Amino acid sequence: MRAVLMAGGSGTRLRPLTCDLPKPMVPILNRPIAEHIINLLKQHNITEIIATLYYLPDAMRDYFQDGSDFGVQITYAVEEDQPLGTAGCVKNVDELLDDTFLVISGDSVMDFDLTAAIAFHKRQGAKATLVLARVPNPFEFGVVITNAEGRIQRFLEKPSTSEIFSDTVNTGTYILEPEVLPYLPKNQESDFSKDLFPLLLAKNEPMYGFVADSYWCDVGHLTAYRDAQYDALNRKVALCLGYYNEIAPGLWVGQNTVIAPDAHIQPPALIGDNCRIGPRAVIGSGTVIGDNVTVGSDADIKRPIIWNGSLVGEEAHLRACVIGRGARVNRRSHVLEGAVVGSLSTVGEEAQITPEVRIWPSKKIEPGATLNMNLIWGQVGRRNLFGQRGVSGLANVDITPEFAVRLGAAFGSTLRPGAKVTVSRDQRSISRMVTRSLIAGLMSAGVDVQNLQATAIPIARVFIASLQDVEGGIHVRIQPGRPDHILIEFFSQNGIDLPKAREKKIEGAYFKEDFRRVSIQEIGNMGYSGQDQIVDIYSKSFERCLNVGAIRNSKSKVVLDYAYSVSGAVLPHLLSKFSCDAVVLNASLSQVMPGSQDREILLSQLGHVVEALNANFGVQVSAHGEQLILVDEAGRLVRGEMLTALLAHVMLTTRPRGTIVVPVNASGAVEQIARRHDAAIIRTKANPTALMEAVHRNANVVLGGSGDIGFIFPELHPGFDAMFCIAKLIELLTIQERSLGQLRSELPNVTHRKITVRCPWMVKGALMRYMVETHVDQVLDLTDGVKIIDPMDSDRWVLVLPDAGEPIVHLYANSGDREWVDNELKKYRNIVHDVVEQEEGLENQIPQSE
Repeated sequence: MRAVLMAGGSGTRLRPLTCDLPKPMVPILNRPIAEHIINLLKQHNITEIIATLYYLPDAMRDYFQDGSDFGVQITYAVEEDQPLGTAGCVKNVDELLDDTFLVISGDSVMDFDLTAAIAFHKRQGAKATLVLARVPNPFEFGVVITNAEGRIQRFLEKPSTSEIFSDTVNTGTYILEPEVLPYLPKNQESDFSKDLFPLLLAKNEPMYGFVADSYWCDVGHLTAYRDAQYDALNRKVALCLGYYNEIAPGLWVGQNTVIAPDAHIQPPALIGDNCRIGPRAVIGSGTVIGDNVTVGSDADIKRPIIWNGSLVGEEAHLRACVIGRGARVNRRSHVLEGAVVGSLSTVGEEAQITPEVRIWPSKKIEPGATLNMNLIWGQVGRRNLFGQRGVSGLANVDITPEFAVRLGAAFGSTLRPGAKVTVSRDQRSISRMVTRSLIAGLMSAGVDVQNLQATAIPIARVFIASLQDVEGGIHVRIQPGRPDHILIEFFSQNGIDLPKAREKKIEGAYFKEDFRRVSIQEIGNMGYSGQDQIVDIYSKSFERCLNVGAIRNSKSKVVLDYAYSVSGAVLPHLLSKFSCDAVVLNASLSQVMPGSQDREILLSQLGHVVEALNANFGVQVSAHGEQLILVDEAGRLVRGEMLTALLAHVMLTTRPRGTIVVPVNASGAVEQIARRHDAAIIRTKANPTALMEAVHRNANVVLGGSGDIGFIFPELHPGFDAMFCIAKLIELLTIQERSLGQLRSELPNVTHRKITVRCPWMVKGALMRYMVETHVDQVLDLTDGVKIIDPMDSDRWVLVLPDAGEPIVHLYANSGDREWVDNELKKYRNIVHDVVEQEEGLENQIPQSE
């Protein structure tokens, strides 16, 4: 007897497991479903098999080849043009079926007594015999009712609740005579249950049902897939496990597998060939581990199904989930009940995949992320869409055209239909590509776009604020300090970064895919603003906020290093109007933006040029016109906290009793400078948005920002602007008749240091609580993180600041005493280590639910 194995199914309800694998090749106990079916056929002396294929046919052909390695002979019939259905694919091979034959589904797990079913068929003289099974929930199957002799009286495919008349269902296994094949059309899609069997009933052909008192499971969805694995482990279905050794009752282990002596394994469980099980790993009953799998030390896994070639990191937690081929679940991450991690995907350290979430193949979940919705499109499962500043990611890997279209649609969906936004970028081709995709997404949501093309951020901010009908803007650029990353920033109608509440709305629309799709007539329009118009508006605002006479009288010579930034085309022109000699370095737009090491080389060269030309000072402009580093007349660098203090000093000298806005982690030198000038200091959260909002919100602010983020001059606009900072510095140095070197010598002597310490995401909250609870006798500032201020000396403080993007905390110490700073940093580093160790120990002691 020959058998037709229907193996063409794509298994859409098993996605993402079947994205790159046909359903019959999905593994049960580390072997494809089709292999178990072939073993069953062979047990009943059926060794001639015709496999009908459609979806990814090479997967099955490459695995089984001619079948000789499995003790059978396999012939393949591929449906090339279109799927022909369950009956149509059999009709397609009718020339090979000249005697009684068996049809069996390739996506079910069973241990039917096929010999008894065939004998029943012949004894009854049937033209068609359906192998039936009794199930508690027949709604998803074809329901069959038979008489006392087994002849089928009624048949209904997948009935509704009101149509149920039996719990006996069709299993997709049939014994047929060749005489039924003429009832089927040639080269047309047809189905046994919907077409052939109702026709046979109508023709009164002898059609019988054999009720099998055996195991049967249609692996039609993920729950059934997991149940079939657990049933097989518990020997509820007789599947062959001869390819592994049963080293203990209910524990099967493959060859060359190494299990640490102190690993704990609770049967029944199966571990494949060439696996490595680490020290103290806990493997619960019901676990199936494929070949070439590594399970790290202290991992806690209960009832997962792990496919071949996967890696489970140290202290990872898996619960009744499926881990696809070659996937990587990193250290301390959690994959919970019913979740699926697709093949070749990566779950980052300390990430959590919530129950029933599905991750499609080749995705990446960021460290610390909590994924609570399916990840189908895009490459990255993000912890948040927005970071400390805007949306960033690897160029053309994380930030792709597809991603940008969806992000643009999400932003547009939070605006009213017909709203207008500006879009600008730096000069890089990758930024142009991303910008065009964002524009497409915005227009699809019915938003009009004013394209500013390649424009420096400070200029774009001023231009946005000058327009009356614009509700916001987007700027795309290479991320400062990360030349392989793209940064997408969103502006409000006054040109500052969007507040966090608006960012959350965009995130919500993006993650929920709640995009507004307008009709053809409502699609947004796009217009262009000329560069001359944009620069002219900026130049007028620029000049209006400066003492142009003082700058002209200074006859200053300034060396400008643009480090291959687009802003180089604007500032030299502006300074030349003020009779300043601007010597420009590295303004070519054809060069790749330098990395951090190359930037240091450029700074050294800048210092030499300043000295050689006897210039007043030098400046390296970066971050597309937002940030700068100064070089004084002696070639010495002025950067970071020193730059913050110097600009605060020079501004307050001219405008005493003003207000300076700085981030909470800035050096305490600014408070000492403020006291000299009877000025006020406002400290904000350590992010650019908080600085811009504080400058915009508070009166009498003369300067905002820091050397690491950039500086804001609210008289121009409440955004960071290195170009205006340079011109303002020339003005103030001229009026005060001092050099940068002299200003530098007048700064307070303050030691301000920072170290970074590892702190898992799950421990950050406990660490902050500990810092608050154990420092009740000291002054605390909770603006951002926990700042512990010495009650006897407000200039001595330690700041514990959790990082917004990584599982780390930053420790800052500030004092006039260097030794005190060093000792406090050591002390608090040890505190962080102790809290982390204690919290991780508690977590490991908490009982985990099955």
